Amino acid sequence: MRTVDLIQKKRDGHELAREEIQFLIEGYTKGEIPDYQMAAWAMAVFFRGMSARETADLTLAMAASGDMLDLSPILGIKTDKHSTGGVGDTVTLVLAPLAASAGVPVAKMSGRGLGHTGGTIDKLESIPGFSTEMSPEDFIRQVNTHGVAVIGQSGNITPADKKLYSLRDVTGTVNSIPLIASSIMSKKIAAGADAIVLDVKTGSGAFMKTLEDSIRLAEAMVSIGTETGRETVAVITDMEEPLGTAVGNALEVRLAVETLQGKGPADLVETCLTLGSHMLVLGVKADSAEEAKDILKSKLSSGEALAKFKEFVAAQGGDPAVGDDPNLLQVSSRHVTVPAPRGGYVGHITAEEIGLAAMELGAGRETKESVIDLSVGVQLLRKTGDAVQEGEGLAVLYAKEGQSQEALDRIAKRVQNAYLLQDEAPEHRKLVHAVISKNGVSYP
Repeated sequence: MRTVDLIQKKRDGHELAREEIQFLIEGYTKGEIPDYQMAAWAMAVFFRGMSARETADLTLAMAASGDMLDLSPILGIKTDKHSTGGVGDTVTLVLAPLAASAGVPVAKMSGRGLGHTGGTIDKLESIPGFSTEMSPEDFIRQVNTHGVAVIGQSGNITPADKKLYSLRDVTGTVNSIPLIASSIMSKKIAAGADAIVLDVKTGSGAFMKTLEDSIRLAEAMVSIGTETGRETVAVITDMEEPLGTAVGNALEVRLAVETLQGKGPADLVETCLTLGSHMLVLGVKADSAEEAKDILKSKLSSGEALAKFKEFVAAQGGDPAVGDDPNLLQVSSRHVTVPAPRGGYVGHITAEEIGLAAMELGAGRETKESVIDLSVGVQLLRKTGDAVQEGEGLAVLYAKEGQSQEALDRIAKRVQNAYLLQDEAPEHRKLVHAVISKNGVSYP
């Protein structure tokens, strides 16, 4: 088998056999296939695409390139949730203990933030004492004992994907649906889940900017899940404006605690209930999404979800007192209010601009090597549809001590410009655009 023959085969629009895909992935991971040949193959895929079967084979080959967690000792159906990334995406912090309180075992491996999208591991590490590292044995033991554990990705999970993604990043082949879908799903399969709920963001703050592209990506990932024997559901959720009211690590944990206390913003609560309802159905804890939502609402109102959060935090070395008093989190004491330049209604908030502003404050990474400040970020005082008077606050910037006034003024202007103010109240924007399962696409 020769690499050049497989490049030409894909270039000419033919399907590759499973053995041919395994040959490419194994050879590239071991360094036997050079970057220039793999880049040529990725470009051929970019233009020619891959069939559902090919994409599933690619996913499994990348998953098998490194460690694969065996979660079979965990009792019950292990249901994972994955987000494609957004601004203020605090969902896991709320949803993991919420789903666990309803009896769904949550054994989750999460990542760190990069660019304007935040990472769950960074957020959890803003809780004093919280550790995101543990052995596989301790990970399994914690889920069996407490129902939930969230850890960072190990160094040898899907090394083929890490290597191929770095190559795609510099060869113009990132925006390929089969390659994106297999990248995401290879990590989910290596992490050992029985069932997967995907939160596919769409809009200005998301990787996929249009609903059409988001649905295409969701369909590809659900197809991979089906082909590889995992029950998979994808929910397309809105990311035209930030989710919730906080963007930044400790700020988002504080918001998550407030949400579990029953004081969360409507959009964050609804997103968690929607995704959680599918987790309960796949985990066989409810017969329908409607029944599952009712169960989750009762867990929130009874305080059981908050109690599970505190139990989860304590199990991983964190201070469970943050569940009673989120002010124990280290949030920067230096803050600046961004005023409204005119009165009216908030017609739109550009999510990506808010995310980039938070990154400039130090809450996000420009590169993987960047050091972030867990105490900084942006607090949104007004969301779309809210009325505001001239001079009233739109948002609050939490800044690090060493940040110059010039930089703060520039960031404040960026946040101010991210707000579209208009004379009339805007129409209500849908939060959930579509649900994709092996049975097709439905529009709620």
